[in-house]
Parts: sequence; structure tokens; C-alpha cells
Amino acid sequence: MSAGHTDGTVGKALGLLDMVVGFGRPVRFVEVQQVSDMPKATLYRLLQTLTNQRMLSYDEERSTYQPGLRLVQLAHSAWRQVTLAPVARPHLDALSAKLGETVHLAQLDGGQVLYIDKRNATRPISMFSDAGKIGPGYCTGVGKAMLAYLPEAELARALSQQSWFGHTEHTHTTPDSLRNELPDIRRTGISFDREEHEPTIICIAVPILDATQRPLGAMSITSSTLRHSLTDLERFAPDLHATASAIARDATGLSLPINTVIA
Repeated sequence: MSAGHTDGTVGKALGLLDMVVGFGRPVRFVEVQQVSDMPKATLYRLLQTLTNQRMLSYDEERSTYQPGLRLVQLAHSAWRQVTLAPVARPHLDALSAKLGETVHLAQLDGGQVLYIDKRNATRPISMFSDAGKIGPGYCTGVGKAMLAYLPEAELARALSQQSWFGHTEHTHTTPDSLRNELPDIRRTGISFDREEHEPTIICIAVPILDATQRPLGAMSITSSTLRHSLTDLERFAPDLHATASAIARDATGLSLPINTVIA
């Protein structure tokens, strides 16, 4: 949690909040202590502060911490105000109903992918991506679709923020390798996940662009090699482009943040 130390107490508290929520379940003090580098007294004090502010809740019977209702309220408010999700919802519903495939909606944050909405396929497939999860930018279809349209300075910063971990044998593991693919994405307006993040999981993705061709977000159709080939997915490109254009049109005039890349 050292990254939060540079921002003082507020940074430490937010980092701790991320840590507790990241467990994905109620968590005991000793579990948090095992993954935190803060002194025990500081850790306990910040947990108490977050609990008093209702950002966390504490179950006295089980001695566990979990997200609080105030955090849920703030999350819902942020979801409505600063994501494409409310604008995109009817379009995602229509696309999902038409195709019966898994649809993802994502935005770029700090060079990483934030999944902000999802529609499951008629026959769902088990995969990493769910609304609210953070995924890598360099080896996901939606991530590459957005990275391809970033101005050069922002692209360079985003690439410097990637881990370049080889999730599969198909993963880009260097900036140059990914850069070689970006011109094709800009030329065709589509990107593919070729089992780059998870074995057997493939997708076709398109960016959602504003009037200046800056990426507001991206959307994808995701499937498995057990059901589809990349060629099969390519036939969904016209529907994806039409839906992305409709979302971009409806987002015009809204105070949505452009994809952010932290320096």
C-alpha cells in the first residue's frame, strides 16, 4: 500500500479502503494486517475512521470488515454521473437481445480497463470480466481499442503503466509488440482479444469515440473458442459500430471524463 503514502493520511485511508474491498468478502483485522505495511496502531485507527464514516461496516459478531452503505451510495452516484453506463444501458440491452452474446462496456482509467457494465450471453461463459472489475489495458479487446486512439503522449504514459505480464502464449509482453497492432486497429476500427488475457476467451471490440476521435470508452462481444472463431466474431462488427455510434451520440453534451492516463 506504499503508493498511498505519498498522499498522506487520505491516500493511506483510500488505499486501505481499496484493500478491504479487494478481498471480495468480509475480512478480519488480522487478514488486512498481513497484506498491509502500516503499523498495527495506524491500521486500526484508519479502519475505525472508515467505519465511523460508514465507508466500511464492522460485524461485531464475526469481527469482520466489509464495504459500508455510504460507500455503496457514493459508488452508485459516481456510476450515474461519470460513466457511460446510464447512457449506454438501453443500447446494450438492445444489442444483447439481438445477438444473444456477452457484451462488455468499459472505460480507461490510469491505463487500465474499468468494466462498467455487462450483459451475459444467452448461454453464459465463465470469464474474468464483470462490472466493477479492473482489467489490463494491453491484453484485452476493449483496452486495445481505447489505447489505439489515445494521443501519442497519453499512449506512451499508458503503455508505461502496463505490467506486460504474459497471461497466455498470445499476450503482448512489450510495448513495441502492442504498438505494431495499433495501426490496424485504427484502420479497421476494431480490435481483437486473441486469447491474450484468458485461455479460450476471445472478443471483438470497438471504441466509443467523441467528435474529436478521443475514446470515451469501448465495447465488446466476448465468447470462447469452444463456440466461436475470431472470424465468427468479426461478423458482429457492424452491430458493434452502430451501437458505439449511438452511445457516442447520446453522450454528446454530457460531462463525462475523457479516458484518463495518470502521469
